[in-house]
Amino acid sequence: MKTKKDPDVLVIGGTRIKRGERKKLQLEVSTLFDYTELKIPVEVIRGKEKGPVLFISGAIHGDEINGVEIVRRILKRKILSKIKGTLILVPVVNIFGFNNKSRYLPDRKDLNRSFPGTKKGSLASQMAYIFMKEIVSKCTHGIDLHTAAVHRTNYPQIRASLDDNIETEELAKEFGAPVIINSKLRDGSLREAARKRNVRILLFEGGQALRFEENVIQVGLKGCLRVMKKIGMITSRDKYQRKPAFIANSSYWVRAPHGGTFSAKVKIGNYVEEGDTLAVIADLFGSSRVEVVAEKSGIVVGANLLPLVTRGDAMFHIANFDESKKVIKAVEDYFED
Repeated sequence: MKTKKDPDVLVIGGTRIKRGERKKLQLEVSTLFDYTELKIPVEVIRGKEKGPVLFISGAIHGDEINGVEIVRRILKRKILSKIKGTLILVPVVNIFGFNNKSRYLPDRKDLNRSFPGTKKGSLASQMAYIFMKEIVSKCTHGIDLHTAAVHRTNYPQIRASLDDNIETEELAKEFGAPVIINSKLRDGSLREAARKRNVRILLFEGGQALRFEENVIQVGLKGCLRVMKKIGMITSRDKYQRKPAFIANSSYWVRAPHGGTFSAKVKIGNYVEEGDTLAVIADLFGSSRVEVVAEKSGIVVGANLLPLVTRGDAMFHIANFDESKKVIKAVEDYFED
């Protein structure tokens, strides 16, 4: 277990946190036009014993708020008083986007394409730099919480670069989301920047933007606690038995072949066969109809909820698996007690 990043006195944003202490702090990032300061809220919980250093972050995209509630519920757990190592919880990273109910920063830049950032770059670059310097660089592990973009929804899933090392794959499975997607690292993403610093990181995706969805929140909450237990941070007795998780060998987006309004024939979590009708696109009179069909069999793990499309718009995200029958059964049973 790595412990070199768990010093006796941890300093974040100028605040000193000793072993056994729990402190709230704020990282100043900028000011508004009226000089109101905007700060990233952080809570740090330190165990008395050395151990892993884990960050859990929400709302890097400011409108993806299921993660905000997941972090709040983690903070209420009594087991946090007995942790080993250090837990750093950041409910909202993109404080600008959160306050504006927007994915982006005021300059329309995507914070999750701006890492690792620079000290004197754009606002996005500076925020990314602060988050990397003050949070990520001091951690051994990380969990980044996301939802789909606005007008879309995602089936609960873990995205990780499983080719990096065996530990990342083990943690992805332990999280317990029904689907795992072996996702390549994107330039400028937090995952890429963290990986370059040897931080084991998982990205959880689930639900819609600007919504609190209880089933997604429960998957995320239990998954984070399972990972905390797996890395030796807690010894929880909570009976969160992990259900089987399956790794997709590939995934693809089905795009609109024609513009118009569409009626979906499938939902996220549904299994589809090659050639199945996913949606029907029609004109305003309903007289001209174009079927949208699956190119390959798989599970629908993402969907466009806005029924207005132009040619080329992403409509359905479908993940492909080798063990189709087992996956179908597991997905059907996942949310059943």
